[in-house]
Amino acid sequence: MRIATWNVNSITARLPRLLAWLETSGTDVLCIQETKCSAEQFPTDELRELGYESAVNANGRWNGVALLSRVGLEDVVRGLPGDPGYEGVEEPRAVSATCGPVRVWSVYVPNGREVDHPHYAYKLQWFEALKAAVAGDAAGSRPFAVMGDYNVAPTDDDVWDISLFDGATHVTPGERAALAALREAGLSDVVPRPLKYDHPFTYWDYRQLGFPKNRGMRIDLVYGNAAFAGAAKDAYVDREERKGKGASDHAPVVVDLDV
Repeated sequence: MRIATWNVNSITARLPRLLAWLETSGTDVLCIQETKCSAEQFPTDELRELGYESAVNANGRWNGVALLSRVGLEDVVRGLPGDPGYEGVEEPRAVSATCGPVRVWSVYVPNGREVDHPHYAYKLQWFEALKAAVAGDAAGSRPFAVMGDYNVAPTDDDVWDISLFDGATHVTPGERAALAALREAGLSDVVPRPLKYDHPFTYWDYRQLGFPKNRGMRIDLVYGNAAFAGAAKDAYVDREERKGKGASDHAPVVVDLDV
């Protein structure tokens, strides 16, 4: 079984590339983040023609997540139970479903913006709600994973130059502590191998030739329970999909499971 996660940074802008990638990649389940569309605008029909069912949590603004599956899509939950909301509004940042033998979440963790910004506090609260929501499945015997754009680099090696991130979000002790707490619920980081260079970065800024110079970050993560991690026989960053005109600023992270 092949399962992947990809922040597409607008599914409308990325649809031709997404469809072409699905046709050639052999992916059974895909977690999508940052759809930037409403549920009604989501390309359900085009994806169904390729054999994929869709579960979407989106409202047409800057967030939005989805799950695509060609191996079944059951027990769908849209939203994060206990979501703290931002400024009184719950944002579409999570969707979960059972896809064949695997239970999976697609998550788009809040960015945090700046350390002293209310959005940073919201980010840490959101992590707490996520941990509480997934604890039962994380401790279970069924393969289970929380996949998506976490907007946190787990270690200093997961950014291209840590000296440039002093005081910035994505690398703070608070954010990394939130990741550690999530792992304590029974999840581990399924680290992919890079297809080029030494580090498996998943995101490169569009500005200042970030991708050609490999000035990247590993913020798209696969956190799986023991059954999921034990079944993973390969994991890699599909760096080729970050190349060329019209690419997202994130690359897909792909995991092959023996289930």
